[in-house]
Amino acid sequence: MTQPAHWLADPKPGAACAVIAEVAQAHDGSLGMAHAYIDAAAQTGATAVKFQTHIAAEESTPAEPWRVKFSRQDETRFDYWRRMEFTAEQWAGLKVHAEDRGLVFLSSPFSMKAVELLERLGVAAWKVASGELTNLAMVAAMAQTGKPVMLSTGMSPMTEIGAAVAVVQAHAAPFAIFQCTTQYPSPPEAIGLNVLADLRRRFSCAVGISDHSATIYPGLAAVAAHGAELIEVHLTLSRTQFGPDVVASLTPDELKVLVDGVGFMERMKAAPLNKEAIDPRVVPMRAIFFKSVVALQDLPQGTVLKREHLGVKKPGTGIPAAQLDVTIGRTLNRAVKRNDVLKPEDVQ
Repeated sequence: MTQPAHWLADPKPGAACAVIAEVAQAHDGSLGMAHAYIDAAAQTGATAVKFQTHIAAEESTPAEPWRVKFSRQDETRFDYWRRMEFTAEQWAGLKVHAEDRGLVFLSSPFSMKAVELLERLGVAAWKVASGELTNLAMVAAMAQTGKPVMLSTGMSPMTEIGAAVAVVQAHAAPFAIFQCTTQYPSPPEAIGLNVLADLRRRFSCAVGISDHSATIYPGLAAVAAHGAELIEVHLTLSRTQFGPDVVASLTPDELKVLVDGVGFMERMKAAPLNKEAIDPRVVPMRAIFFKSVVALQDLPQGTVLKREHLGVKKPGTGIPAAQLDVTIGRTLNRAVKRNDVLKPEDVQ
């Protein structure tokens, strides 16, 4: 059976799971590091690489507080966002690099100007960050392009999620919803995998998990237990790297394990097994592992077989072990030696 296309290629419920490597600000404002992250994401086999497009003057003010005061070179959070900016030409170069490496290029916008920049760039889909879910005018600007919209819900109840979904539906754009927990890192008790089933039921859409646990477990569980069409995880080149998201990120080696695990599960789902019949792939193994009815002693032709004459031993190339009882009382058509495997034609 052919495996279905991943959600970013065919955005509908039931698509194969797409794994998104979230770079966010792990590049720390360095264009070279941003390109290095693209290469790292590609080597893991991830489906997509995602950045965040910040234009400080369009999204923030100098009064914005720090989530974590980590930067020694930025006086304010506003200064930090300004240092995270890339030019339109630099963003275009990142997109070309990602696509050259076989990755879908994505970036979350944080202002209308960022939406316009990314639309000119030709992004394949939109990711609405948790903090932008109630920015309905910006959600509408993304949805009206007709491109798939992924809604992250890390800080919102169902009422706010429903309002954002209604905006997307008004523009008939395909959409998916991420269960997300805005804690860095997220403990197991905060992951909320149960929400995936509720989201799918309420909104009849594809679902995913945007995970900040710094482990592979929620992503694998989301696919195995809930058929998640999307997994998003932060990527860090090293646990020793600088930045506030490192504690909530996967290393490239860990991300590769996640990607491989998701791929394994998708292949399993695409090949359901019929246990009503013998799987032809295991027929050779049956002869090796199963047992046959065998003679426990030398017996002449014409012997009427008794229980003490017979046993079951490998290989499974003769009368099946399950037919031992019905073989008792039958007559040998030929003389047999101890440990001879009895064939159906050997008895009458």
